[in-house]
Amino acid sequence: MNKKIWTILKYLIFLSLGLFLLWYTVKDFDEKKWNQLIFDLSHANYWLLIPVFFIMVMSHFLRAVRWKQLIRPLGHNPSLLNCFLCVFIGYWANLAVPRLGEVLKCTFLGRYEKIPVDKLIGTIVVERAVDVITLLILFIITIGIQIDVLGNYTIDLFHRAFQNHSGHFSIIRLSVVIAIGVAIFFCIRYVLQRYKHIPIIQKIKTILRGIIDGVLAVKQLKHKWWFVLYTIGIWLMYLLSIKLGFLSITETSHLNYAVALSVLVFGAVGMIVPSPGGVGSYQFAVQQILLLYAISEEKGMSVGMLLWFSLTAILIVFGTLSFFLLPIVNKKRMTSK
Repeated sequence: MNKKIWTILKYLIFLSLGLFLLWYTVKDFDEKKWNQLIFDLSHANYWLLIPVFFIMVMSHFLRAVRWKQLIRPLGHNPSLLNCFLCVFIGYWANLAVPRLGEVLKCTFLGRYEKIPVDKLIGTIVVERAVDVITLLILFIITIGIQIDVLGNYTIDLFHRAFQNHSGHFSIIRLSVVIAIGVAIFFCIRYVLQRYKHIPIIQKIKTILRGIIDGVLAVKQLKHKWWFVLYTIGIWLMYLLSIKLGFLSITETSHLNYAVALSVLVFGAVGMIVPSPGGVGSYQFAVQQILLLYAISEEKGMSVGMLLWFSLTAILIVFGTLSFFLLPIVNKKRMTSK
């Protein structure tokens, strides 16, 4: 299949998934609930989105600083401005095609900083691994401090993911998922070893070695505690933006940071679902979590829409600006080489 057609097809599939989840969150809304949703969105305190705007920009700046720190052990010292612009370009691209941004931001930075793209991808692998670990830690903390609210909900989600036709938890289904993952790993390993003489396999192995070099570079990371502080700062920015989002609607203004932490954790899972920009999946996750705190479906949907809208607007504005600014700020450097 033509690569361009396949890319378009994947985009349409993921967009359809996101739109389905968006529809699913509002499919049972009657006229009263629709009117309430429209009222909430039209009467929200949008002035609070201004500090959210700057907070999210700061979180992306910290991501750029952290990324630069990961790249230094590779023997390169990229411009912080280039890292910052490429971070926004990456998230901007993910709005269109999920996971495209990770490759695109490495491609752009590699081009302007003369860094091998495969090694940059290795640093992205490290970043994503750190984010997953951070999310797991926050998940445990969230469940621990709100076991009365989230304990049964989390167990029910896990149960539904691996239940059989009779509605009971199936250890067989869980085992099959694990077995498939292990089988895929060994199949890939066998192909790379058995057909290592084929040019395309050699190219794949070269890319994988570059990625591994990027991952292993974390061992040479200087000032590791700064890396930890940058990571904490990133997630604190996310938490604060959600809390400000609560304040924008009167009925959710009383919700505390513990609830914001719940929305952060489960909302992050919603963003991981490969729909463009988390459309539908994020709003659904926020709505379902806020239901546990006695927030109505339409209010939860309103908060989810506001949070998603503010993040998406930031990525569109700064991502577009970054796309045009990157060649401009590097024009002198490129012409001198």
